[in-house]
Amino acid sequence: MDEVRVDMARRVAEAELADALPRRWAHSQGVAAKASEIGRILGKDADLLTAAATLHDVGYAPRLAVTGFHPLDGARFLRDAHGADQRLVRLVANHSFALLEAEERGLWEELAAEFPLLEEPLLVDALVYCDMTTTPDGNPTTAQERVAEIVGRHGADSIVGRFIRRASPEIFAAVERVTAALAAQPR
Repeated sequence: MDEVRVDMARRVAEAELADALPRRWAHSQGVAAKASEIGRILGKDADLLTAAATLHDVGYAPRLAVTGFHPLDGARFLRDAHGADQRLVRLVANHSFALLEAEERGLWEELAAEFPLLEEPLLVDALVYCDMTTTPDGNPTTAQERVAEIVGRHGADSIVGRFIRRASPEIFAAVERVTAALAAQPR
C-alpha cells in the first residue's frame, strides 16, 4: 500500500479545495471514500485509485484555473508543483472521459499530447465509477442521476452539457464494467 501517496493527495486536495470550494471538496471526499471501498478490484493499484479520486477535481481551485479546464489544470499543477507520479497525473488529466470535453473546448491535442490516456482499462473505469456515482455533496447516486444532475446544473447546450451527453454511453458502460468486477470479486 502506498499510504504516502494517499496522504499527499488528501493534504493537497484539502489545501486547494476545502476553503475555496467546500462543495467540490465534499464531492472529492465522497469520490475518495468510494475509491477506498472498491479498491479491492485493483489489487496493488487500490491506493493509486484513492489518490486519483481525491485529486481528480483539484484543477477547479481558483488559483490553479489557468485554462479553465480542470482536468488539464489539475494535472499540470500536480506534475509541476508536486512532482506527482505519471500514472496519477494521467488519471487526473483523463478522468471521466475528459478527452471528450477537451475536444469540446479545443484542447484535445494539448491534453492528449501532455497526458496520454492510461492503457489500464479497469483502473480508468474505476475512477469513472467513483466520480460518476457520487453527488456534488459527496453522497452516493446512480450514474444516470449524476449525468442528469450535471446537465441540469450546466444546461444541455453548454460545453459541459454537450460533453456529458456525448460521454454518457461510455460513462454508463464503465460503471457497468466496474459493477461486474465488484460482483465477481470476493469480499
